[in-house]
Amino acid sequence: MFINNPFAEIATMVSPTAMKFYVVLMILFVIGGTVLDMLHKQSAKYFFANSKKAQANAKVKIGGGKKAGLAVKTVASEVLTSSEFCNKRRRLSHLMTMYGFIFFVVTSAILIFGYTNGESSPILVNLLWHLGALSLCVGGYWFWFAIRVDLVSDGAKWNQFNGRGDIFILGLLAMATFALLWSIFQSISTGAFSMLLFGLFILSATVLFGTVYWSKFAHMFFKPAAAFQKKVAMADGSREGLPGDFDLTDPQVQAKFPDIPEYMGTNPPNMGLGIKREPPTHY
Repeated sequence: MFINNPFAEIATMVSPTAMKFYVVLMILFVIGGTVLDMLHKQSAKYFFANSKKAQANAKVKIGGGKKAGLAVKTVASEVLTSSEFCNKRRRLSHLMTMYGFIFFVVTSAILIFGYTNGESSPILVNLLWHLGALSLCVGGYWFWFAIRVDLVSDGAKWNQFNGRGDIFILGLLAMATFALLWSIFQSISTGAFSMLLFGLFILSATVLFGTVYWSKFAHMFFKPAAAFQKKVAMADGSREGLPGDFDLTDPQVQAKFPDIPEYMGTNPPNMGLGIKREPPTHY
């Protein structure tokens, strides 16, 4: 079952052209929803204004090579490994959901555009489609039933729907779940029940990609840009308007801030880990 192309089997009842048109339509929904979200929140305007402000306050000029290195570091850290999550469970859940979604969407496009006209699809692509959906389900349900309800700051019950904020994760889970169930039952029988599951799969995918403007889908594109801009701001010394990371025992720092020796002495004690004293229990 996991090595079959479900789109090839249903191509006898649903036109391959219709399936390709649907994929293109969903891509347009994502692009349109993201653009509308940017216009509504003025995200691009904020990023450009913040970048110009950082350049004006920069203490060190950063060349193109340094920025390229920071971009690579951002991709390797925040994008590929989600290092911004300190909670290991949340990080693993996010990675399973993210990579599952990527593999599922990419292999869906490959199977629909390349192997719905009678061609035999590669077993590896079929397998990755199923494993992507499965990984998405495991990571997503883990977050919804175990991690989401155990947040210290704003924990919510598993059956509590928080409006627009939950459209994204619920759309992902519904799409992957119905896709797997449809593939399983289609391999057993091509009856009405498998067609119902296929319809629910299409419906949930339409909700996911058609509600980008109202959901958190667009944040996937903004987060890497924000992370890169933050790294540049720290590297050029502008630090996003935050105070510098000073050594309180440095005489020059104490001369600049005379209240340090006044209240903490000339050899200030190590204040410890602060908020990092205990491992984070929130996501």
